Amino acid sequence: MMETVHVPLGDRAYDIHIGPSLLQQSGDLISPLLHRPRVAIVADAHVADLHLQTLCKGLEKNGISVKSMTLPQGEATKSWPHFERVVEWLLAEKIERRDIVIAFGGGVIGDLVGFAAAVLRRGVRFVQIPTSLLAQVDSSVGGKTGINAPQGKNLIGAFHQPSLVLADTGVLDTLTKRDYLSGYGEVVKYGLLGDSEFFQWLERNASSAAAGDMAARIKIVKRSVQMKADIVVRDETEQGDRALLNLGHTFCHALEAATGYSDRLLHGEGVAIGCALAFELSSRLGLCSQEDPSRVRAHLRDMKMKVDLSDIEGDLPDADGLLELMAQDKKVVDGTLNFVLARGIGKAFVTGDVPRDTVKAVLQDALAQRG
Repeated sequence: MMETVHVPLGDRAYDIHIGPSLLQQSGDLISPLLHRPRVAIVADAHVADLHLQTLCKGLEKNGISVKSMTLPQGEATKSWPHFERVVEWLLAEKIERRDIVIAFGGGVIGDLVGFAAAVLRRGVRFVQIPTSLLAQVDSSVGGKTGINAPQGKNLIGAFHQPSLVLADTGVLDTLTKRDYLSGYGEVVKYGLLGDSEFFQWLERNASSAAAGDMAARIKIVKRSVQMKADIVVRDETEQGDRALLNLGHTFCHALEAATGYSDRLLHGEGVAIGCALAFELSSRLGLCSQEDPSRVRAHLRDMKMKVDLSDIEGDLPDADGLLELMAQDKKVVDGTLNFVLARGIGKAFVTGDVPRDTVKAVLQDALAQRG
């Protein structure tokens, strides 16, 4: 059942393999990349408990020796102290530039380990083995790596493409329902930004994928990474088209900062709320019909996801406070905050021409619904 998406970036091209049982096949898939039969794995501790033994067996049956370390689960791991730990461990293990480092976990591990690989010896190769839906459809593809700063998310990092991505869709069976749906926030984003037919397909089939339909899950991952790969090839370092992938993220990153990057709001939950807010903003600016944000919200509600600010527990800043957090976003250029807005479902575009008062009004109305 394995599907493959190729990312054609010249001498940095790589494949994304998608399907069940890829951990068991990891030795066959990774060994062609190796100059010597050894790898270093950095894993999320929770993922390691569930799946590290399976991955190690898959590698060792091809004669590949394995060294591994684990890091705590959670967004707080994307920080200088854990980054320093990983780099020093890789140096202690004498990882050379031609060796392979494996990032084994969700987006947090992929981002952090990719950044460590980018700076270690000025760049060693790494393989992404994403274990969350969010990482499989988004963060493992495209070469964005990094860690968070007190001032905001992902403000420290580098572009460093993986040498291979193995998206084992069987591993998704071990996700909690909340984690799966968090990843789905990034899936629905792809339909909303550039493929209305995919969004329609999701309206019909996403529930069965969430319930465990393997063919539907493979399709979700494949279509998402194909869309991302196409955009990355056109605009690898986010000078233009790649910014479309940030649909919902300007709102999302402010909400994540407001909730302290905690379990109060998972990243994909923030993306889903952010997409709903972006369509609401688009509608108020006369770019799309009011039916579009209603349809977005209806689908997210059907999937039993967080949709509105009222779905976030605990206190939030007022509209001015959220706008201040948005001003720290990486997408600020010459003091102007760029938004991804939409002229309809599947018709997103990037603009800096957004009146602050309209954004504030959208936030005020959303906050008012919290009661």
